[in-house]
Amino acid sequence: MNEDEEVIPEEDLPPFELPANSKRTTFILKEKIADMIKYGKPVVAQFPRRERQTANEIRQSMLTMYRLAIIIEKKYYKKTTVQELDVELDVLRHFVRLAQDKDYYGPNVAPPLSFKKYTVWSAKLDEIGRIIGGYMKTVK
Repeated sequence: MNEDEEVIPEEDLPPFELPANSKRTTFILKEKIADMIKYGKPVVAQFPRRERQTANEIRQSMLTMYRLAIIIEKKYYKKTTVQELDVELDVLRHFVRLAQDKDYYGPNVAPPLSFKKYTVWSAKLDEIGRIIGGYMKTVK
């Protein structure tokens, strides 16, 4: 490192940005999944008791996605693990969609997930899906 280069402490940086002279890089897929979990976990915690099984499935799916992202980050041969992550993303999408479906719960029962929360959550899932799709192209 030259004396001319300014070193910025990591705690002073905005999220996900490191200085150009930094040797460490972040795995953006893992970070996006972590952000999705940070959003989804409190939302799922507000599900009513009658939807405990759906909430547990959503929690488990989010944690499985995070686990697979960690494996992808550390593994040399990643093709099958990326495919597993893509499948788990699809499973999570279906459970989130089911949690906001008014037809599934009937006219007298409100779905546990509001449409606004569903919209925000599905946008996060779509972004993760685009990252996975790009990653699948590079791994092939």
